[in-house]
Amino acid sequence: MRYDTSREALERESRVEFYNAGGPGGQHRNKHDNAVRLRHEPSGVVVTAAEERSRTRNVERAFERLAARLEQLNHVPKVRRPTRATLGSRRRRVEGKVRRGAIKRMRGAVRDD
Repeated sequence: MRYDTSREALERESRVEFYNAGGPGGQHRNKHDNAVRLRHEPSGVVVTAAEERSRTRNVERAFERLAARLEQLNHVPKVRRPTRATLGSRRRRVEGKVRRGAIKRMRGAVRDD
């Protein structure tokens, strides 16, 4: 299923929640609901943003993350078809093995005659 990643569509299809994000940032961050949680209803994807003290910047970051996550879900991998090695490549591989085996056979113990 393909999801629309335009900002208007995301705002229409998402539920925005604000909550209190703890951590460093002082009174402004600890007393106000600046953290954002976006729930994309059609896909069930949930993203959060709580890095900034500003609610507006957190909303922007959350929408960017949601768009990136939906782009990943929209990606359809290319179908891989099995291939066979060509006759020439098989011959070259066997010749290389024969050459390598000959070199290894020459490394035998030294005989005193």
